[in-house]
Amino acid sequence: MKKVLFIAVVAVASLASCKKDRTCTCTSTTNGVAGTPSVVVYNDAKKGQAQAACLDRTTTTTVGSTTYTTTTACELK
Repeated sequence: MKKVLFIAVVAVASLASCKKDRTCTCTSTTNGVAGTPSVVVYNDAKKGQAQAACLDRTTTTTVGSTTYTTTTACELK
């Protein structure tokens, strides 16, 4: 019984801190026009750390009388 419990604890611990290279792909769209996707690689990162850095966002910029809304959609792979 002790061997089974030890193996179970080791298995759970090895899965809990899985660090690997994670890729965040973001595509920005400004006033309906999609841009080129950008890719960021987080080396040896836990999923939670990479997810916190790979976020969707929206920004608004006004130049003269024209307002530009840029929406960035990101996906963690």
